[in-house]
Amino acid sequence: MIRIENISKSASHRILFIEASAALNRGEKVGLVGPNGAGKTTLFRMITGQEQPDEGQVAADKHVSIGYFNQDVGEMAGRSAVAEAMEGAGPVSAVATELRELEARMVDPDQLDQMDEIIERYGEVQARYEELDGYSLEGRAREVLAGLSFSQDMMDGDVGKLSGGWKMRVALARILLMRPDVMLLDEPSNHLDIESLIWLETFLKTYDGALLMTSHDREFMNRIVNKIIEIDAGSLTSYTGDYGFYEQQRAQNEKQQQAQFERQQAMLAKEIKFIERFKARASHASQVQSRVKKLEKIDRVEPPKRRQTVAFDFQAPPRSGEDVVSLKQVHKAYGQRTIYEGLDFMIRRKERWCIMGVNGAGKSTLLKLIAGTAKPDVGSVNVGASVKLGYFAQHSMDLLDGDATILQWLEQRFPKAGQAPLRALSGCFGFSGDDVEKKCRVLSGGEKARLVMAAMLFDPPNFLVLDEPTNHLDLDTKEMLIKALGEYEGTMLFVSHDRHFLAALSNRVLELTPEGIHQYGGGYVEYVERTGAEAPGLMKA
Repeated sequence: MIRIENISKSASHRILFIEASAALNRGEKVGLVGPNGAGKTTLFRMITGQEQPDEGQVAADKHVSIGYFNQDVGEMAGRSAVAEAMEGAGPVSAVATELRELEARMVDPDQLDQMDEIIERYGEVQARYEELDGYSLEGRAREVLAGLSFSQDMMDGDVGKLSGGWKMRVALARILLMRPDVMLLDEPSNHLDIESLIWLETFLKTYDGALLMTSHDREFMNRIVNKIIEIDAGSLTSYTGDYGFYEQQRAQNEKQQQAQFERQQAMLAKEIKFIERFKARASHASQVQSRVKKLEKIDRVEPPKRRQTVAFDFQAPPRSGEDVVSLKQVHKAYGQRTIYEGLDFMIRRKERWCIMGVNGAGKSTLLKLIAGTAKPDVGSVNVGASVKLGYFAQHSMDLLDGDATILQWLEQRFPKAGQAPLRALSGCFGFSGDDVEKKCRVLSGGEKARLVMAAMLFDPPNFLVLDEPTNHLDLDTKEMLIKALGEYEGTMLFVSHDRHFLAALSNRVLELTPEGIHQYGGGYVEYVERTGAEAPGLMKA
């Protein structure tokens, strides 16, 4: 359906693709992977015709419809989330808008003298709306939005009043409702809670078109894709299988190529040694010439292209007391809405609690109460002896000095550290080379989050409180963080929608539900086994 044929493409003096080829075939569900800046979004834009390759071509079969979701959702205001989602379905959305305008005019007393004309036009528009299956479309739009965790009030309210993350969901709903022949999804798992993620997985599994997507959520990708296309050093390489298979196959290919390279280097060294030894002897002239010609004709094996991955090693945090935090009879409400009523909760040293709950259950509120940025209405929150608390929240990046560069800001935080370890730290979190000279004010939201996380972990507290720490991290950085936190010797309390992160790092689960608060010994994996559900908002098996 989509053919990428020998494309080359440069951007800002960087070569993204060199004679690269790949294909997206009918029914395939493909994960597009590669390091940040490799050209994933550029490839999407070339498929949609928003950009052109410098050489080669990107071609689609005739009459193939393409739906493209990206992080730039544009302006949304002045209509409901349902109407905005239906906009992606084509002409029916314009008919729906006129239908609503006519309905408003029919109840407007100032337009009584035009009522016959309004009613006649309403009949015509309503017939056209039925012809286009409009009533069914609205039902499907509401179903998709509900799957993405919208309440009925949010569906019918002004989309312009929603946060950026919820607007992203509306833009995603628009593409899902369209059900094109080819769906291009650039990071659809961003800004979604676990319930929405699992609903989207089910939707995409049953979608019968071709899918090409990027995602920083390996579990999400593993459950959907049956093929991986990797962008690496300007080339496109296809692997049949999910992301886990791709990782194994890539590692195996690298190992085999390294072995071939080493064997050839040993053979070349042996031949060169013979030539050097006997090149001055007339008796061996023919043998020397023969070996020289042999070397000239040999196809050289290249060593495998290895991605630069930097490991991050924690300094050992100071030891805390055994009782890290104690909450007793905590009540917390916002206006008429009660979040906690008589909450008792204890965290002990080396426990790693993940908090599970649907949107609005009080996950972030609990973190704020423990971090001290919110106070209980009633009850007490006591932090134990020798506890050094580090709190990562989504608003943490507002504390950055916009006029300072990344390196300068880190030097302000750690004046005795020296540049070398701070540059190494920056590299671990995706700021390599000249990136450390960027001003903090020009950083994206994701870059700011990574910088704040890096600073917090450089001088580690013995109690980490983390609110969605993996948002904005690419797969490699996320793996580095999971590995580092796996070796961390302190206590953790965190909220995350990344199931790989939850499974790898938790050893306790606090579940917040309308029926009550439940504590589970064992981590997220054991929680899923015991409850039969991957999240509290899903039906138990």
